[in-house]
Amino acid sequence: MGDLKNISNSEAIEKIKTISKRAGTCLFCTQIETGKPFSTRPMSVQEVDDSGNIWFLSGKDSTKNMEIKDDDKVQLLFSGSSHSDFLSVYGNATILYDKDKIKELWEPIVKAWFKEGKDDPHISVIKVAPEEGYYWDTKHGKLVSLAKIVASMVSGKTMDDGIEGTIKL
Repeated sequence: MGDLKNISNSEAIEKIKTISKRAGTCLFCTQIETGKPFSTRPMSVQEVDDSGNIWFLSGKDSTKNMEIKDDDKVQLLFSGSSHSDFLSVYGNATILYDKDKIKELWEPIVKAWFKEGKDDPHISVIKVAPEEGYYWDTKHGKLVSLAKIVASMVSGKTMDDGIEGTIKL
């Protein structure tokens, strides 16, 4: 069993930034409080700001946007690698139609979904304000973690390098 380290405030924001950057994408889950199977889809994180808000670009008429209008509670699931950098974030999603924020978040690859570029009338912005979460990581980095896994397999002894805990903002 790994070490438990609950984190909050600036340390929590840094953990969200680090893991989301390594992962690049997350599973963006909606309809999580209905008692039925939730909806999920891969989404690219455009930015994590200094307050810990996680920003996405989305189609105005997407199923995801419609689901957020009905229930703004969302869960984001990140996997940075096969041995470390796992993160689950629970929070509130807000849909915005801010042209300046769209331009700020824009990257050329996004044009694959929005053919008219930054000024495509079908773009919306989703801001996820995290409330809480949970992370799983390694104390010494991915390479040391992998070495310990291999050593554990060879020796038969557990050499856990894990660290995990809650995230509160």
